[in-house]
Amino acid sequence: MTSAYTINAALNYAIRTAVAQCGKSRNFSRKSSLTRETIIRLLVGAEGGSLDKILHTAGIKVTASAVSQRRAQINPAVFRAAFTSFNSDCTDNASFHGYRVLSVDGTTVNLPRNPASPSFVCNDGIPKGVNQLHATPLYDILSRTFTDIVIQPESKKNEIGALITMLQRNAFDRKTLIVADRGFESYNLTAHLLEKPNTDFLIRVKQSHSAMREVAKLPMLELDCDILFSICTTQKKTDKENQNYVFLQVPKKSKPGSTTRRGRWDFGNYYPMRFRICRFQIDSGEFETVATSLPRSFSLEDIKTLYHLRWGIETSFRDLKYTLGLVNLHGKSDSFAEQEIYSSLTAFNFASRVCREVVVRQPTEGIYAYKVNFKMAVALCKEYIRTPKADSDKLMENIARYTVPIRPGRQDQRDLRVKGFPGFVYRVAA
Repeated sequence: MTSAYTINAALNYAIRTAVAQCGKSRNFSRKSSLTRETIIRLLVGAEGGSLDKILHTAGIKVTASAVSQRRAQINPAVFRAAFTSFNSDCTDNASFHGYRVLSVDGTTVNLPRNPASPSFVCNDGIPKGVNQLHATPLYDILSRTFTDIVIQPESKKNEIGALITMLQRNAFDRKTLIVADRGFESYNLTAHLLEKPNTDFLIRVKQSHSAMREVAKLPMLELDCDILFSICTTQKKTDKENQNYVFLQVPKKSKPGSTTRRGRWDFGNYYPMRFRICRFQIDSGEFETVATSLPRSFSLEDIKTLYHLRWGIETSFRDLKYTLGLVNLHGKSDSFAEQEIYSSLTAFNFASRVCREVVVRQPTEGIYAYKVNFKMAVALCKEYIRTPKADSDKLMENIARYTVPIRPGRQDQRDLRVKGFPGFVYRVAA
């Protein structure tokens, strides 16, 4: 029995389990070829293009309108349950010095314009307004799989709050490192990470005049030191006499668990903080500063390597949107978009896990080693998911045929152009 067959069996079981958890519904009491399981598998295996094309490719003889009506009867939580169950049935063991490395960051998903939708955003920068959902996932960098995600309307996005939510609902049964960029610098988040068992953090922090007071005092050179201070929510005379404290002004209306970013504090007064500050020089000659709770067994070079690995979540967003086709939604509502986000994450994890099992034959001559072409692997895996009783051995053989050279150290200038939503009329035909 091949690994692809085993992974597909785990996916099938996860989908059936998710469907069973949502129980019976009057909406699905009538017999139809479009069951909950069929809809979920259809969206997990869907590619870019119209629904009619997807249905034709999948061999399902119904109209696109019938699919839309049926989708509206399924809560996005069912798709999330399938994604979560699939992760729990699979094991991702890759580690760095015994740590599972999870990166967190946020990205936006563009929707068709609908001013009445909760995802509608309108401000001075975009006076006409757009519809966007903000996704904040946890991504296993070494295993190349998504482990959890929080989806919010762009107008109400709170990446720090999203990460705290994921920390609270996940029990890390092995040593885990959370790697984050500068937008996650927060005393409240740091306290949550320090309190979480089996969890360490590595977060890039500011190093200018707006940095933490303890960081701003440090000289601008490579260093590795500990800082120790207390978080105070009062400013009594005795507090002012103690210079080793940070006064955190918490609004009176702020409560533990509040979704507000500014002033949120879920812990008591005089909370002790202690962690490492590491500063290293990058290739451009500039310095980067990170805060971490990793033990001293991790050298400054290890810290630098781990932060460099964080870029893996950025490339995963590119794959998620363009290789998996998340820029081409097949519905207009927010709930439909959530369904497709979970479906794309599930398909991404399926393809990534299958690719790990593929044996790539390396050429006897040449200057490069080769790896699986992930774009082609995704297309083949989606076809496999859509095809009943597909041959898993054939899938592994086909994926192994498409390879690309590994060229380490290649760099490219980031393209920061704003990308709009491709309308249904001008949809790519992929």
